Amino acid sequence: MEDMLFYDRIQFAFTITFHYLFPQLTMGLSLMIVYFKWKFLRTDDVKYNDAAKFWMKIFALNFAMGVVTGIPMEFQFGTNWAKFSELTGGIIGQTLAMEGMFSFFLESSFLGLFLFGEKLLGHRLHFLTGFLVFLGSWASGFLIIATHSWMQYPVGYEIMENGKFVLNNFSALFTNPWLWPSYLHNQAASIVTSSFVVAAVGAFYLLNNKHSEFGKMFVKTGVLFGVFSTIIVAFPTGDLVAKNVVEHQPITFAAMEGIFETEDGGSEIILIGQPNMVEKKLDNKIAVPNILSFLTYQKWDAEIKGLNEFDPKDYPTNIPGLYYAYHIMVGLGTIFIGVMIIASIQLFRKKLYTTKWILWVLLFMIPFPYIANTTGWYTAELGRQPWLVYNLLRTTEGASPTVSSGNTLFTLLGFIGLYLLLGMLFLILAGKIINKGPQSTKN
Repeated sequence: MEDMLFYDRIQFAFTITFHYLFPQLTMGLSLMIVYFKWKFLRTDDVKYNDAAKFWMKIFALNFAMGVVTGIPMEFQFGTNWAKFSELTGGIIGQTLAMEGMFSFFLESSFLGLFLFGEKLLGHRLHFLTGFLVFLGSWASGFLIIATHSWMQYPVGYEIMENGKFVLNNFSALFTNPWLWPSYLHNQAASIVTSSFVVAAVGAFYLLNNKHSEFGKMFVKTGVLFGVFSTIIVAFPTGDLVAKNVVEHQPITFAAMEGIFETEDGGSEIILIGQPNMVEKKLDNKIAVPNILSFLTYQKWDAEIKGLNEFDPKDYPTNIPGLYYAYHIMVGLGTIFIGVMIIASIQLFRKKLYTTKWILWVLLFMIPFPYIANTTGWYTAELGRQPWLVYNLLRTTEGASPTVSSGNTLFTLLGFIGLYLLLGMLFLILAGKIINKGPQSTKN
């Protein structure tokens, strides 16, 4: 049973990790495409229109990869996690069906019109199709996170005699106190990813002395979007998410922060440390006294419960993994703020385009927002364990009893091989689009 559960979790973790590499760019990029098209309508500068069409090609490629990798993930609800689907399908099926029927079809339909319908529609209707693509992608994220939020903090439900969950308050799904902070935090993080990608492509053009006008436009746009989104990810959205965890999942918060024992007189914030699960402490830690209490409760001496206050059977399944995922996310987020602030200062001084070391930094930062987004989701998911639905349904109770560990391992290896090929294909196609660059047109 333990092997079967382990492989079920690993397979879902792998497929969803690979899948989310693509939506996290498309959601933020859709907003930037709308911005480029809006700038064209306001200024009549054709370069902005060319930029919008160029990035929509990247968007379309990401969208296609997201669809291909998202379908197998959905099937796992009926294979590896059939018991979970049977018990909770009356609730999570609502939001997942809405995501497929409304958001996905809205996004995919108007994506085609944006890509191929500019001459037929005219620029204003073309802008509208771009806006509807943006609306569809953000609505898709909202409905997925509404599902996730119910699993983190279940509301509006009742449990039948047969153990199934049914919805007794539909509006509660969308007024869930967990939903809006998580959604805004996630969307701001997707803008961070798109900002660094757009800025990196611009830096690539400037460093190679090709498509220089577009290079300057992309660097400027990426930095301006990036400086705001990196700050918003930390505050207020990240702060609101953390406060939700403190209030509704205090045991998760203790594990995230590496608090094994409740501290008198206020809790320190850990900068560096390694969880020692044998001795229940952090090794080699570097900490700042009382800061965590102040950030959490705005009181220097506020008490934050340690893991010693809770039943060990309710501990997060992988405390070191949760701790490291959270600290990697926070550490990278801090670096992102610093990089974007320095770049924006140079932009204000009109020296950004010629400061090569900053351009190189922007170029090589491309993978790190993806890592930060991934570890952010790991923090949320590892923090909820050992529950599928927090405090109501344990992970062990949701796995399919008839799917063997051997079958799951075999298909996992197949997914790894297939996704490796898909990833290589994506990089080749994206590289060709970027190397070719935006195509200049006339008014």
